[in-house]
Amino acid sequence: MSELLLKLIDPQFMAALLAAVAAGATVLTLALPLVEGDTLGRRMKAVGEEREKIRQRERERLVERKVVLRQTPKAYMKAVVERFKLGDWLGTETAKSKLVMAGYRGSGAEVTFLFFRLVSPLACALAGGAYLFLVKDFGLSVTMRLACVLGCTYLGIKVPELFLKNVTDKRQLSIRRAWPDSLDLLLICVEAGMSIEQAFRRVGEEVGAQSVALAEELTLTTAELSYLPERRVAYENLAKRTGLEPVKSITTALIQAERYGTPLGTALRVLAQESRDTRMMEAEKKAAGLPPKLTVPMILFFLPVLFVVIMTPAIIQIMALK
Repeated sequence: MSELLLKLIDPQFMAALLAAVAAGATVLTLALPLVEGDTLGRRMKAVGEEREKIRQRERERLVERKVVLRQTPKAYMKAVVERFKLGDWLGTETAKSKLVMAGYRGSGAEVTFLFFRLVSPLACALAGGAYLFLVKDFGLSVTMRLACVLGCTYLGIKVPELFLKNVTDKRQLSIRRAWPDSLDLLLICVEAGMSIEQAFRRVGEEVGAQSVALAEELTLTTAELSYLPERRVAYENLAKRTGLEPVKSITTALIQAERYGTPLGTALRVLAQESRDTRMMEAEKKAAGLPPKLTVPMILFFLPVLFVVIMTPAIIQIMALK
Protein backbone atom coordinates (compact mmCIF):
# COMPACT_ATOMS: atom_id res chain seq x y z
CA MET A 1 0.00 0.00 0.00
CA SER A 2 2.85 2.35 0.80
CA GLU A 3 4.41 1.75 -2.61
CA LEU A 4 1.03 2.41 -4.28
CA LEU A 5 0.62 5.66 -2.40
CA LEU A 6 4.13 6.71 -3.38
CA LYS A 7 3.29 6.01 -7.03
CA LEU A 8 0.08 8.06 -6.81
CA ILE A 9 1.91 11.09 -5.46
CA ASP A 10 4.74 10.73 -7.99
CA PRO A 11 4.34 13.54 -10.60
CA GLN A 12 6.03 11.60 -13.41
CA PHE A 13 3.83 8.55 -12.89
CA MET A 14 0.63 10.67 -12.81
CA ALA A 15 1.66 12.51 -15.98
CA ALA A 16 2.31 9.22 -17.75
CA LEU A 17 -1.02 7.82 -16.53
CA LEU A 18 -2.98 10.86 -17.73
CA ALA A 19 -1.19 10.75 -21.09
CA ALA A 20 -2.11 7.08 -21.47
CA VAL A 21 -5.77 7.80 -20.62
CA ALA A 22 -5.86 10.70 -23.10
CA ALA A 23 -4.33 8.57 -25.85
CA GLY A 24 -6.80 5.75 -25.18
CA ALA A 25 -9.75 8.16 -25.24
CA THR A 26 -8.54 9.63 -28.55
CA VAL A 27 -8.22 6.20 -30.14
CA LEU A 28 -11.64 5.20 -28.82
CA THR A 29 -13.27 8.40 -30.14
CA LEU A 30 -11.80 7.85 -33.61
CA ALA A 31 -12.68 4.14 -33.68
CA LEU A 32 -16.29 4.32 -32.42
CA PRO A 33 -17.81 5.71 -35.68
CA LEU A 34 -16.13 2.90 -37.60
CA VAL A 35 -17.35 0.22 -35.20
CA GLU A 36 -20.98 1.28 -34.65
CA GLY A 37 -21.83 1.50 -38.36
CA ASP A 38 -24.54 3.56 -40.09
CA THR A 39 -27.30 3.67 -37.46
CA LEU A 40 -29.24 6.40 -39.24
CA GLY A 41 -29.11 4.49 -42.51
CA ARG A 42 -30.48 1.36 -40.84
CA ARG A 43 -33.30 3.33 -39.25
CA MET A 44 -34.22 5.01 -42.53
CA LYS A 45 -34.15 1.66 -44.30
CA ALA A 46 -36.43 0.16 -41.64
CA VAL A 47 -38.84 3.10 -41.97
CA GLY A 48 -38.86 2.71 -45.75
CA GLU A 49 -39.60 -1.01 -45.52
CA GLU A 50 -42.42 -0.38 -43.06
CA ARG A 51 -43.88 2.28 -45.36
CA GLU A 52 -43.85 -0.13 -48.28
CA LYS A 53 -45.61 -2.75 -46.15
CA ILE A 54 -48.32 -0.26 -45.22
CA ARG A 55 -48.78 0.79 -48.85
CA GLN A 56 -49.02 -2.82 -49.98
CA ARG A 57 -51.59 -3.58 -47.29
CA GLU A 58 -53.72 -0.57 -48.23
CA ARG A 59 -53.51 -1.44 -51.91
CA GLU A 60 -54.78 -4.93 -51.13
CA ARG A 61 -57.67 -3.34 -49.20
CA LEU A 62 -58.48 -1.19 -52.20
CA VAL A 63 -58.47 -4.23 -54.47
CA GLU A 64 -60.87 -5.98 -52.12
CA ARG A 65 -63.14 -2.92 -51.93
CA LYS A 66 -63.27 -2.54 -55.71
CA VAL A 67 -65.54 -5.54 -55.87
CA VAL A 68 -68.20 -3.90 -53.71
CA LEU A 69 -68.25 -0.40 -55.22
CA ARG A 70 -71.67 -1.24 -56.64
CA GLN A 71 -73.77 -3.34 -54.31
CA THR A 72 -76.29 -5.82 -55.67
CA PRO A 73 -79.78 -5.20 -54.24
CA LYS A 74 -81.36 -7.88 -52.07
CA ALA A 75 -84.18 -9.75 -53.77
CA TYR A 76 -86.83 -9.06 -51.11
CA MET A 77 -85.89 -5.37 -50.91
CA LYS A 78 -86.10 -5.02 -54.67
CA ALA A 79 -89.47 -6.78 -54.70
CA VAL A 80 -90.90 -4.43 -52.04
CA VAL A 81 -89.56 -1.33 -53.81
CA GLU A 82 -90.96 -2.41 -57.17
CA ARG A 83 -94.31 -3.55 -55.74
CA PHE A 84 -95.04 -0.28 -53.94
CA LYS A 85 -93.25 1.87 -56.54
CA LEU A 86 -91.20 3.59 -53.88
CA GLY A 87 -88.93 5.17 -56.45
CA ASP A 88 -91.82 7.36 -57.67
CA TRP A 89 -92.73 8.94 -54.33
CA LEU A 90 -89.70 8.38 -52.08
CA GLY A 91 -86.80 8.50 -54.51
CA THR A 92 -85.48 11.96 -55.40
CA GLU A 93 -82.43 13.28 -57.19
CA THR A 94 -81.27 14.82 -53.92
CA ALA A 95 -81.32 11.41 -52.26
CA LYS A 96 -79.34 9.91 -55.14
CA SER A 97 -76.67 12.60 -54.90
CA LYS A 98 -76.45 12.09 -51.13
CA LEU A 99 -75.98 8.36 -51.63
CA VAL A 100 -73.16 9.03 -54.07
CA MET A 101 -71.48 11.47 -51.67
CA ALA A 102 -71.74 8.84 -48.92
CA GLY A 103 -69.94 6.33 -51.15
CA TYR A 104 -72.97 4.15 -51.96
CA ARG A 105 -73.16 3.58 -55.70
CA GLY A 106 -75.38 1.59 -57.98
CA SER A 107 -78.96 0.40 -57.90
CA GLY A 108 -78.39 -1.74 -54.81
CA ALA A 109 -77.71 1.28 -52.59
CA GLU A 110 -80.74 3.14 -53.93
CA VAL A 111 -83.05 0.14 -53.41
CA THR A 112 -81.76 -0.36 -49.86
CA PHE A 113 -82.25 3.31 -49.01
CA LEU A 114 -85.82 3.35 -50.37
CA PHE A 115 -86.63 0.13 -48.52
CA PHE A 116 -85.49 1.52 -45.18
CA ARG A 117 -87.27 4.82 -45.78
CA LEU A 118 -90.47 2.76 -45.89
CA VAL A 119 -89.67 0.27 -43.14
CA SER A 120 -88.04 2.45 -40.47
CA PRO A 121 -91.10 4.73 -39.85
CA LEU A 122 -93.39 1.70 -39.58
CA ALA A 123 -90.95 -0.10 -37.26
CA CYS A 124 -90.53 2.94 -35.00
CA ALA A 125 -94.29 3.56 -34.88
CA LEU A 126 -95.03 -0.09 -34.00
CA ALA A 127 -92.28 -0.18 -31.36
CA GLY A 128 -93.42 3.09 -29.78
CA GLY A 129 -97.09 2.12 -29.85
CA ALA A 130 -96.46 -1.33 -28.38
CA TYR A 131 -94.36 0.12 -25.56
CA LEU A 132 -96.75 2.95 -24.67
CA PHE A 133 -100.02 1.01 -25.00
CA LEU A 134 -98.95 -2.46 -23.82
CA VAL A 135 -95.89 -2.12 -21.56
CA LYS A 136 -95.98 1.23 -19.75
CA ASP A 137 -98.06 4.32 -20.40
CA PHE A 138 -96.19 6.69 -17.96
CA GLY A 139 -99.58 8.06 -16.87
CA LEU A 140 -100.19 9.73 -20.23
CA SER A 141 -103.55 10.14 -21.86
CA VAL A 142 -104.47 8.41 -25.09
CA THR A 143 -103.99 11.62 -27.04
CA MET A 144 -100.49 12.14 -25.65
CA ARG A 145 -99.55 8.54 -26.36
CA LEU A 146 -100.76 8.91 -29.95
CA ALA A 147 -98.69 12.08 -30.22
CA CYS A 148 -95.64 10.16 -28.96
CA VAL A 149 -96.29 7.46 -31.56
CA LEU A 150 -96.40 10.14 -34.26
CA GLY A 151 -93.11 11.48 -32.91
CA CYS A 152 -91.61 8.01 -33.17
CA THR A 153 -92.87 7.79 -36.75
CA TYR A 154 -91.21 11.10 -37.61
CA LEU A 155 -88.02 9.88 -35.99
CA GLY A 156 -88.17 6.75 -38.13
CA ILE A 157 -88.52 8.91 -41.23
CA LYS A 158 -85.39 10.84 -40.29
CA VAL A 159 -83.25 7.84 -39.24
CA PRO A 160 -82.09 6.89 -42.80
CA GLU A 161 -81.31 10.52 -43.59
CA LEU A 162 -79.36 10.97 -40.35
CA PHE A 163 -77.41 7.78 -41.01
CA LEU A 164 -76.61 8.94 -44.54
CA LYS A 165 -75.53 12.36 -43.30
CA ASN A 166 -73.27 10.82 -40.67
CA VAL A 167 -71.56 8.57 -43.22
CA THR A 168 -71.18 11.50 -45.64
CA ASP A 169 -69.62 13.74 -42.99
CA LYS A 170 -67.09 11.08 -42.00
CA ARG A 171 -66.19 10.44 -45.61
CA GLN A 172 -65.80 14.14 -46.41
CA LEU A 173 -63.64 14.60 -43.32
CA SER A 174 -61.34 11.80 -44.48
CA ILE A 175 -61.07 13.34 -47.96
CA ARG A 176 -60.55 16.86 -46.59
CA ARG A 177 -57.68 15.75 -44.37
CA ALA A 178 -55.86 13.92 -47.16
CA TRP A 179 -56.58 16.46 -49.91
CA PRO A 180 -53.60 18.87 -49.38
CA ASP A 181 -51.09 16.01 -49.47
CA SER A 182 -52.82 14.60 -52.55
CA LEU A 183 -52.51 17.97 -54.29
CA ASP A 184 -48.78 18.04 -53.56
CA LEU A 185 -48.39 14.54 -55.02
CA LEU A 186 -50.51 15.49 -58.04
CA LEU A 187 -48.35 18.59 -58.62
CA ILE A 188 -45.16 16.51 -58.43
CA CYS A 189 -46.55 13.95 -60.89
CA VAL A 190 -47.70 16.62 -63.37
CA GLU A 191 -44.42 18.52 -63.24
CA ALA A 192 -42.55 15.23 -63.71
CA GLY A 193 -44.22 14.88 -67.12
CA MET A 194 -47.04 12.45 -66.33
CA SER A 195 -50.41 12.77 -67.98
CA ILE A 196 -53.34 13.65 -65.77
CA GLU A 197 -54.68 10.07 -65.95
CA GLN A 198 -51.36 8.60 -64.81
CA ALA A 199 -51.09 11.28 -62.11
CA PHE A 200 -54.55 10.46 -60.76
CA ARG A 201 -53.75 6.73 -60.78
CA ARG A 202 -50.42 7.24 -59.02
CA VAL A 203 -51.87 9.57 -56.38
CA GLY A 204 -54.74 7.16 -55.80
CA GLU A 205 -52.26 4.36 -55.08
CA GLU A 206 -50.14 6.47 -52.73
CA VAL A 207 -52.96 8.13 -50.78
CA GLY A 208 -54.74 4.87 -49.96
CA ALA A 209 -52.86 4.57 -46.66
CA GLN A 210 -54.23 7.95 -45.56
CA SER A 211 -57.74 8.02 -47.02
CA VAL A 212 -59.41 5.06 -48.69
CA ALA A 213 -62.36 7.24 -49.74
CA LEU A 214 -60.14 9.66 -51.67
CA ALA A 215 -58.26 6.79 -53.27
CA GLU A 216 -61.58 5.35 -54.47
CA GLU A 217 -62.66 8.69 -55.94
CA LEU A 218 -59.37 9.23 -57.77
CA THR A 219 -59.42 5.68 -59.12
CA LEU A 220 -63.00 6.12 -60.33
CA THR A 221 -62.07 9.44 -61.95
CA THR A 222 -59.19 7.72 -63.74
CA ALA A 223 -61.61 5.13 -65.11
CA GLU A 224 -64.07 7.83 -66.23
CA LEU A 225 -61.31 9.77 -67.99
CA SER A 226 -60.56 6.67 -70.06
CA TYR A 227 -64.07 5.99 -71.37
CA LEU A 228 -66.20 9.15 -71.11
CA PRO A 229 -66.46 11.15 -74.34
CA GLU A 230 -65.68 14.45 -72.54
CA ARG A 231 -63.05 14.75 -69.84
CA ARG A 232 -64.95 17.70 -68.39
CA VAL A 233 -67.74 15.34 -67.30
CA ALA A 234 -65.28 13.19 -65.35
CA TYR A 235 -63.97 16.23 -63.47
CA GLU A 236 -67.49 17.46 -62.72
CA ASN A 237 -68.47 14.00 -61.46
CA LEU A 238 -65.51 14.05 -59.07
CA ALA A 239 -66.69 17.36 -57.61
CA LYS A 240 -70.28 16.09 -57.28
CA ARG A 241 -69.27 12.83 -55.61
CA THR A 242 -67.14 14.55 -52.98
CA GLY A 243 -69.24 17.67 -52.40
CA LEU A 244 -66.20 19.63 -51.17
CA GLU A 245 -65.24 23.13 -52.25
CA PRO A 246 -61.44 22.45 -52.50
CA VAL A 247 -62.11 19.53 -54.85
CA LYS A 248 -64.44 21.71 -56.92
CA SER A 249 -61.69 24.34 -57.25
CA ILE A 250 -59.27 21.72 -58.58
CA THR A 251 -61.78 20.33 -61.05
CA THR A 252 -62.50 23.88 -62.29
CA ALA A 253 -58.77 24.45 -62.82
CA LEU A 254 -58.48 21.13 -64.68
CA ILE A 255 -61.46 22.00 -66.92
CA GLN A 256 -59.98 25.42 -67.73
CA ALA A 257 -56.61 23.85 -68.49
CA GLU A 258 -58.29 21.40 -70.87
CA ARG A 259 -60.33 24.13 -72.58
CA TYR A 260 -57.86 27.01 -72.83
CA GLY A 261 -54.51 25.23 -72.64
CA THR A 262 -53.38 27.08 -69.53
CA PRO A 263 -50.39 25.68 -67.57
CA LEU A 264 -51.67 23.18 -65.07
CA GLY A 265 -48.64 23.17 -62.78
CA THR A 266 -49.01 26.82 -61.77
CA ALA A 267 -52.69 26.44 -60.94
CA LEU A 268 -52.04 23.27 -58.93
CA ARG A 269 -49.22 24.95 -56.99
CA VAL A 270 -51.44 27.91 -56.05
CA LEU A 271 -54.38 25.68 -55.08
CA ALA A 272 -52.11 23.37 -53.06
CA GLN A 273 -50.82 26.34 -51.08
CA GLU A 274 -54.37 27.60 -50.53
CA SER A 275 -55.44 24.14 -49.34
CA ARG A 276 -52.58 23.99 -46.83
CA ASP A 277 -53.41 27.51 -45.62
CA THR A 278 -57.05 26.51 -45.21
CA ARG A 279 -56.09 23.46 -43.17
CA MET A 280 -53.88 25.61 -40.95
CA MET A 281 -56.68 28.14 -40.48
CA GLU A 282 -59.08 25.36 -39.46
CA ALA A 283 -56.54 24.10 -36.92
CA GLU A 284 -56.09 27.62 -35.53
CA LYS A 285 -59.86 28.05 -35.36
CA LYS A 286 -60.21 24.85 -33.33
CA ALA A 287 -57.39 25.94 -31.06
CA ALA A 288 -59.02 29.34 -30.52
CA GLY A 289 -62.34 27.71 -29.64
CA LEU A 290 -60.77 25.44 -27.04
CA PRO A 291 -60.76 27.87 -24.02
CA PRO A 292 -64.54 28.50 -24.08
CA LYS A 293 -65.14 24.75 -24.32
CA LEU A 294 -62.93 24.14 -21.30
CA THR A 295 -64.77 26.66 -19.12
CA VAL A 296 -67.64 24.38 -18.07
CA PRO A 297 -65.43 21.31 -17.37
CA MET A 298 -63.11 23.46 -15.29
CA ILE A 299 -66.00 24.86 -13.25
CA LEU A 300 -67.56 21.44 -12.70
CA PHE A 301 -64.47 19.30 -12.13
CA PHE A 302 -61.30 21.34 -11.52
CA LEU A 303 -62.49 24.14 -9.22
CA PRO A 304 -64.22 21.90 -6.62
CA VAL A 305 -61.12 19.74 -6.32
CA LEU A 306 -58.96 22.86 -6.05
CA PHE A 307 -61.15 24.26 -3.27
CA VAL A 308 -61.00 20.94 -1.43
CA VAL A 309 -57.20 20.85 -1.63
CA ILE A 310 -56.88 24.46 -0.44
CA MET A 311 -59.57 24.52 2.25
CA THR A 312 -59.18 21.07 3.82
CA PRO A 313 -55.93 21.83 5.76
CA ALA A 314 -57.42 25.07 7.12
CA ILE A 315 -60.61 23.28 8.18
CA ILE A 316 -58.60 20.55 9.91
CA GLN A 317 -56.55 23.14 11.82
CA ILE A 318 -59.69 25.04 12.92
CA MET A 319 -61.31 21.82 14.13
CA ALA A 320 -58.13 20.90 16.03
CA LEU A 321 -58.17 24.28 17.82
CA LYS A 322 -61.73 23.74 18.95
